[in-house]
Amino acid sequence: MNDSTMPAKKNRRIAPLALIAAAAGAGLLSLTLTGTLSGFAASITNSANTAGSGTLVMQEQSTGTTPVTCTSNSGAGGVGTNTATCATINKFGGSTVLVPGNVVSTDITIKNIGTANAGTFTLTPGAACAQSNNGAVNGTATDLCAKLKVVITAGGTSIFNGTAATLAGAPAISITPAPAAGVSVPVTIKVTLDTTADNTYQGLAASLPLTWAFAS
Repeated sequence: MNDSTMPAKKNRRIAPLALIAAAAGAGLLSLTLTGTLSGFAASITNSANTAGSGTLVMQEQSTGTTPVTCTSNSGAGGVGTNTATCATINKFGGSTVLVPGNVVSTDITIKNIGTANAGTFTLTPGAACAQSNNGAVNGTATDLCAKLKVVITAGGTSIFNGTAATLAGAPAISITPAPAAGVSVPVTIKVTLDTTADNTYQGLAASLPLTWAFAS
């Protein structure tokens, strides 16, 4: 055997082994860099992320055997304006036969029928108390509003005690607490014709708008 051929054969055997080892190392490096090896992991997905607006709707209802109900969203604009006029519940009682000393009491409830709590609750009187004739026989007095005593109680607390004349144009009256969703506030309005009213006050009428309001 020629000894000069021995190293060449040995090199031929080693070379494939070196290539295999290099390939295995490259594969291991590839696995490490691409992150395909197993490890610890944790995650949370919030799948129900929603938000929506509530409603703030006022309901006014008279008492008695045949209660009358008005709601703030019953106007032409619906809940978009949320403002309505209720002419079917007369807060001054609607009596046309008052005599001096007579008291007419009207009970109503103001309820938050929306889903949102009210932040404030106010009563705003109209700018003026209007006097007019009542029937065919009319006295000559021009200050009937000053002879009509008005007492307003809300939730058991007196919020106004004076005349219709002083109530007119008064600043908004705050009523506390403002009702939460689903809560009602009982309101009583008593109107009395002053005992000093004489014959000149016969056959007269007075009216004053009242506006109840919620705000969030």
